[in-house]
Amino acid sequence: MNETNQSGMVADAPKSNWVDRFAPEWLKPYARLARWDRPIGWWLLFLPCLWSATLAADAKGFYLPNLWHIALFWIGSVAMRGAGCTYNDLVDRDIDAAVARTASRPIPSGQVSVAGAKVFLVLQALAGLLVLLQFNIFTIWLGIASLGFVAAYPFMKRITDWPQLVLGLAFSWGALVGWAALFGSLSLAPVCLYLGGILWTIGYDTIYAHQDKEDDAVVGVRSTALLFGAATRYWLIAFYGGATLLFGLGFILADAGLFAFGGLVAGLAHLAWQAIRLDIDNADDCLRLFKSNRDYGLILFAGLLADALITAG
Repeated sequence: MNETNQSGMVADAPKSNWVDRFAPEWLKPYARLARWDRPIGWWLLFLPCLWSATLAADAKGFYLPNLWHIALFWIGSVAMRGAGCTYNDLVDRDIDAAVARTASRPIPSGQVSVAGAKVFLVLQALAGLLVLLQFNIFTIWLGIASLGFVAAYPFMKRITDWPQLVLGLAFSWGALVGWAALFGSLSLAPVCLYLGGILWTIGYDTIYAHQDKEDDAVVGVRSTALLFGAATRYWLIAFYGGATLLFGLGFILADAGLFAFGGLVAGLAHLAWQAIRLDIDNADDCLRLFKSNRDYGLILFAGLLADALITAG
């Protein structure tokens, strides 16, 4: 069923988003394809970069993360999230057409042609490459290495109950890149941050996947939401708890101070609230809890930033 209204708005986009209100008509379908009307995606891609860059600055004894790097990470997150969504929608266009929440997306609804989407994908990928080329050679190759997970992700929901794991492998990559951009190498601290990010991603994307579980079961799409079912809350506690332990180990290895751990504890309280509040049969509630992970990421960042500001020198 095609749920696109006369203005072309997408069914699951926030109401009165900036794309629908301000973007020129020719740009709107492509902005929707890149999910510019739903910034939560680039936030979740950007936050591990932000944590890693700030933890690296703290380890170096700097007051602040490299602001030029932060700007590049933000631009790269927007570009690559848009490219990833465009690629995902090209691969999933037949599935999206059969799911109520996604049938109004630009490709299945006919707002953007397959050829037009491919051109747009290339342009966004080139923008991401231009950003990546601003870093040291180690970071450039590290960034390129993430593309395998990005390419594999859309197909995982067809062959495994754990596509959220592959999403975590891709979306948490910034936890490595932020550190590498400053040090030109990796150590165990960012690896722990990366592994924790994977567990965090599995948790929040399982919440997200509960919105579509009925349609997914009908069309044959697999997910951790369907796998965990009524036990999701307990799995969520395990993933969020494991993420917190790994983040804490990364902080210890980077010699982070008290304020970083204060942020980690405050963030854990937020994750516990998510697990307690979760109603897997309320799609609107699942979406709200999923989006609240931006707040969790900012809490963690605030603790790391405070630690760098107060303990540097």
